[in-house]
Amino acid sequence: MTGSPAALTTPEPGTSPYAVRLDSVSKEYGSGRTAVRALDAVTAGFRRGTFTAVMGPSGSGKSTFLNCAAGLDRPTSGRVVLGDTELSSRSETELTQLRRDRVGFVFQAYNLLNALSVADNVTLPLRLAEQRVDREQLAAVLAAVGLAGFADRRPSQLSGGQQQRVAIARALVTRPDLVCADEPTGALDSRSGRQVLALLRKIVDDLGQTVLMVTHDPVAAAQADTVVFLADGRLAGELTRPSAERIAERMTHLGEP
Repeated sequence: MTGSPAALTTPEPGTSPYAVRLDSVSKEYGSGRTAVRALDAVTAGFRRGTFTAVMGPSGSGKSTFLNCAAGLDRPTSGRVVLGDTELSSRSETELTQLRRDRVGFVFQAYNLLNALSVADNVTLPLRLAEQRVDREQLAAVLAAVGLAGFADRRPSQLSGGQQQRVAIARALVTRPDLVCADEPTGALDSRSGRQVLALLRKIVDDLGQTVLMVTHDPVAAAQADTVVFLADGRLAGELTRPSAERIAERMTHLGEP
């Protein structure tokens, strides 16, 4: 997953095996003596069709890492490449369009509009982009997340787990390069959380999506292909297909020499 800057040289258009790459990305908030460096020269690449969990203690830079990868935050230095598109030179308008069209977001809060049906919530990104809604595509996305037959319901008629499924369907409807999930099971009970994690695993395995998930939960992280650890804004190692127990043990030793 991770690599040296040389490994992240921009390939010819259309040939990148990476959904997103960060090349020596640093991010500071504030200035002068009050400046806080949330990320410190982080280089990482996430291949298409993989599921990666990002873990670390509070203040380690997890959310900033995800926000930079998704184009929500601009790095102070370094570059982020989404597919074959470098983000640093893009205007705010261009970044907004790139996020809408090529990045799917799933948050702890479902961010659904109760006045809209499930179908309208899922297709909202398409309608905001003034794109035609393909009813077959909508039906396929709803079926993929286990909500076939729920198109006309309102979010208030659904359980928390079902609402998060709607949010995942909304993230998938544009066929994005990258799905960013920030603590997607944080507001769910354990059973619903397991179902949502299984769904994220399924969209990687069956649909070829790329998922980048921030979580504090070793059980959630164990669903991923790779777990990346951050400490003090720097990469602090990774594990491949580890157990929840091994992830928890690694977390207890982050930052140690």
